[in-house]
Amino acid sequence: MKNRFLVVITFLFLGLLGACRNNFNDLPKEWSVYGGSKKNTRFAPLHQLTKENVKHLSKVWEYQSGDADRNTQIQTNPILINGTLYGVSPKLKLIALEPTTGNSKWVFDPFQLGIKKDKEGGFFSMNVCRGVTYFDDGKNGRIFYGAGSYLYAVDAQTGKLLKDFGQEGKIDLHENLGRPADDLYVALTTPGIIYKNLIIIGTRVDEGGRAAPGHIRAFNAITGKIEWVFHTIPQPGEAGYSSWEDPNAWQYIGGANAWAGFSLDEERGLLFAPLGSASYDFYGGNRKGDNLYANSLVALDASTGKRVWHYQTVHHDVWDRDLPTAPVLADLNQNGKRIPAVIQPTKSGFIFVFHRETGVPLFKIEEKDVPQNSQLIGEQLSKTQPIPVFPKPFVRQRFDSTQINPLLPKSSQDSIQNVLASIDHYSMFAPPSTKGTLIFPGYDGGAEWGGPAFNPYNDVLFINANEMPWILTMVPNAPTSFEKETLGQAGQRLYSTHCMVCHGKNKEGSAHSPSLLTLNKNITNDSLFSLLASGRRMMPAFNYLTTNEKEALSSYLLSLQNQNMPFKGNEPSTPSPLDLPYVSTGYNKFKSPEGYPAIAPPWGTLNAIDMNTGELKWKVPLGEIDAFSEQGIITGSENYGGPLVTPTGILFIAATPDGKIRAFDQENGALLWEDQLPFPGYATPILYEIEGKPFLVIACGGGKLGSPSGDRYVAYSLP
Repeated sequence: MKNRFLVVITFLFLGLLGACRNNFNDLPKEWSVYGGSKKNTRFAPLHQLTKENVKHLSKVWEYQSGDADRNTQIQTNPILINGTLYGVSPKLKLIALEPTTGNSKWVFDPFQLGIKKDKEGGFFSMNVCRGVTYFDDGKNGRIFYGAGSYLYAVDAQTGKLLKDFGQEGKIDLHENLGRPADDLYVALTTPGIIYKNLIIIGTRVDEGGRAAPGHIRAFNAITGKIEWVFHTIPQPGEAGYSSWEDPNAWQYIGGANAWAGFSLDEERGLLFAPLGSASYDFYGGNRKGDNLYANSLVALDASTGKRVWHYQTVHHDVWDRDLPTAPVLADLNQNGKRIPAVIQPTKSGFIFVFHRETGVPLFKIEEKDVPQNSQLIGEQLSKTQPIPVFPKPFVRQRFDSTQINPLLPKSSQDSIQNVLASIDHYSMFAPPSTKGTLIFPGYDGGAEWGGPAFNPYNDVLFINANEMPWILTMVPNAPTSFEKETLGQAGQRLYSTHCMVCHGKNKEGSAHSPSLLTLNKNITNDSLFSLLASGRRMMPAFNYLTTNEKEALSSYLLSLQNQNMPFKGNEPSTPSPLDLPYVSTGYNKFKSPEGYPAIAPPWGTLNAIDMNTGELKWKVPLGEIDAFSEQGIITGSENYGGPLVTPTGILFIAATPDGKIRAFDQENGALLWEDQLPFPGYATPILYEIEGKPFLVIACGGGKLGSPSGDRYVAYSLP
């Protein structure tokens, strides 16, 4: 009787497993949505590639756009739909390719639309573009994507602008933000998402003191008409408004933006938005309070934009710990039941897991006391921060003298020890200070915008991570007498306020931005004025500066002969809450004199986490540094771009500056295959099937971590 019972149970289990497999097999063989699906799983339900044959993958085509430039990138996760592959070039041209050959079908170039110059006559502002969105309009279909400060609608078959959408085929992203934003930086870096007849978007905004609000907007996908707006910085009468001590904060504070995109539960009509920090990133004395909905995962009714629930992962953030990726939507096992979950990774290495419908944590989260000893005048830190008990962090979160890089000479280790002893490094929530504060995990993760992948066959989450320490140093930003300033002095003051956070204290550049020390050899005074007016790539515009202020800034940056002339700026106006008493000296990695990370490896990892138990299954280094790999030491490296997984137990990822694309065994992290790309692929690959043949495609744009910029899309397949 017992054996018969076991047989019945076994057959029932296999039947259910088979039904699940059939459901996954019924998923589209295309990669039609950024991230693989609206649930953001990066899961390709294809079975042609196995652990046994993946070693036979070889390059079958390579597309070259021809528009790479110094410091350009391609971070695009392309899509394949209705037999066409859609991607974006380094200079934001929308491209349509034949998916088995890589041959061009058409190219849409926003530069050719007569808007190369903006309202002030400046250059067309550029940004990175991580993907595009397809909408079935009942005709040819349309592609939505962001270039500069516009959302474009393009005919999917012809590549022509759809003039019946918005304003002659585009929407100005400065509009419908509830307050004037024409002079502020607003761009669409991560693609929007479709719900019914809506295109829903978030934006990238400036991270300095003068930033646009990051409100989430939904537009009619046919007409471009605004349908709803969710105020990420609540306005009077809205939930969350009291989390800001200043009742007028919504009128001047920016940020709290959904720059990382969205996940969508279409069945339940729930949109999940991971939000960024409030501006300014590193000082919050002018935005006292918890600052909802900054640093929150927000669940919205996708039809109306009404808040359903939210959870704030960092209160009153002054460490730039914005949520870096859209969450994964998955069903998990808890107490014998399948629970609809939302899984949110963070830069700090925590993973927050909630019930998708209610926001109730599926694993315990504790509010723990954190340091309160800020020495910055006016700052008021949160007394507690939320710490997940489970899953455990997938990266290290402390750096002390026991973890100094052992691969360095003794003199370099001593140098690192001296720096470490001179800065605050006792807590990941140590307050920003003028002596210096360790930021670890760093500004770029833990998790980053590449995001995780999830295998629904075994409920395992796979996530690549960075473990690079940075140092945040604040300096006073005291006002100077306007009457006694020269142009050079005023320019230096303005540089410290507006430019230093990206380009360094002495114009030497940083990990995020180039050096300006030789700017006068590459640009004229007139060109710099235009650049300040419009911005370029990741640089925001500075239209709020007066002509006199731009003249002073230009004089300082270009070392002009008029630096000793009097500054004719306006008299100081009434103090503004945007006048910051402190600013950061920039994004500075904590490295050795030789240029290697100060901390012991691994510096980049690939991690597998069982989401039913919260346990880490395995961790392996991701990426190689030549100086150490030649000695047989695999250190891992910083990485940008995410993984994709298959039901056959393979994980694909590029992301590393060594320029390789790799396949790993999902079971244990063993390397199964690798190949050298023409340029590093700082993007997430895709996998699709055409007539039974699999194609693995990756954008190879380089341009980060000191690597050269490229302009390629590369495809692999089996012989």
